[in-house]
This record gives sequence, C-alpha cells and structure tokens, in this order.
Amino acid sequence: MAVLLQAGAIDSGRVWLLLGTIGMVFGTTYFVGTGWGEQNPKARRYYIITVAVSAIAAVAYLAMTLGYGVMTVADGGQTQTIYWIHYVDWLLTTPLILLALALLAEGTRRMIIILVGFDASMILFGLVTVITTRGMAGLDSETFRFVLWGASVVAYLGVLGLLVRPLSREAAKQSTEVAMLFSMLRNIVIVLWALYPTIWLLGHVINVIAPTVTLFAYLVVDLLAKIGVGALLLRSDTIREQTTGTRTPTLLN
Repeated sequence: MAVLLQAGAIDSGRVWLLLGTIGMVFGTTYFVGTGWGEQNPKARRYYIITVAVSAIAAVAYLAMTLGYGVMTVADGGQTQTIYWIHYVDWLLTTPLILLALALLAEGTRRMIIILVGFDASMILFGLVTVITTRGMAGLDSETFRFVLWGASVVAYLGVLGLLVRPLSREAAKQSTEVAMLFSMLRNIVIVLWALYPTIWLLGHVINVIAPTVTLFAYLVVDLLAKIGVGALLLRSDTIREQTTGTRTPTLLN
C-alpha cells in the first residue's frame, strides 16, 4: 500500500527514507559478497534474485530520499503526499520474491504467471486506491476507495491461495529440506505482506498512527521482506543441494 505523509511531515519522515536507502544498500552488498564466485547454477539464480530485489529497493529509497517519485493528491480539503515510486519498487520486487519461492518449490511456469498476475493486480489496485479522489458508480470517494482496497485484498488472497495450496504441494514433492525451507519462507512472506494493507488502514483510513510512524512501519516491513527473507534463503544449504534432476517449469504444466 502507499507510503502517505502529510505535507508538513515530509522533512521529518525523510530520515526513515535515508535509513531505508542505507539498509537496502547494505543488503545488496551482503548478497553480492555472499554469492560472489558461486558455481552452482541453481544456487546462483537465488543470488541474482536477492541482489536484484535489494538493489531495486535501494534505488527507490534513494529516489524518495532525494524527493523524487512523489505526487500530491488533494482530498477533502487536505493535501497528501504519495510516494508512487514505492509502487514501482513493489511491482518489480515482489514478483521476484515470489519467483524465488516458485523456483524453490519447482512450480510450473503457468503457476508462476498466475501468481505474478495476482501480485501485480494487488499492487495496482493499491495504487489506484490512494490516488483516487472521486467516487464512481454512485459511491462517494471514501467508499469507492474501500472497494478498491477490497479488490487489492482479494488479489492478495489469490497470491496466498497459490502459495498455500499448489506451490506447497509442489514443494512437498521435493526433499524434506526443500519443503521445510519453502514452508518457512512462505509463512514469513504471507505474514509480512499482510502487514502492508494493515498499516495502510491504520495510518491513512483510521488515522490512529502518525504519518511518520506509518512511513517507519513500511520501512521495517520492507527490510524484513526484502533483506530478511533473502538472507534466510541464502544462508540455507538447501539451495545448493537441489538435485540437477529437478524439472524446469514449462507453459504446458
């Protein structure tokens, strides 16, 4: 969901954006150093994915720190600052995280495409939710935004359903170590991603947490989801022990 700040809180919130930049750069450096010289092609793909995720996030946080990727939306007499580049970040990085999970489970290419489709829908609906200032179909703006938010949640449930059922079944066909690693990372991703819409509701709709606290909450979840999950994945010897006989996903599967 969106990183929303009232106009007067931008300067005080930039410290979290700067810390996010530093954290993502540190994570990228760690992933590059950890995977440097890796000869196992199946393990190397995970290093490439984790480096890409943290590097994209580092660029996004740096841009926001410097004041780029920002738009203002006037709603109800108030002006809100929306960091739309955060959505670009999520649109690029969350499919990569899901791809890493799918590769670990040896999911089919068709399954991966559907999974990424739900994920992209979740993010795009979230973006439309925060930039919408007018109602539609007889609904006022606030009600219409809840409808859009609900559509984003439904798309998230689609992601959750695929992770819990089809991909988990595929992971169970692999070794016990792969199945356990997949299950752990899947559960972490599900919990962390559920926090995004929760923070959005608390920080923007219900307004029970301050804008800068909302921004800090997103920073924490971003670091855990992008650096934490990647670190857990790369620290496991399981990614190097996947047999070379595992199948390659195809569109026909």
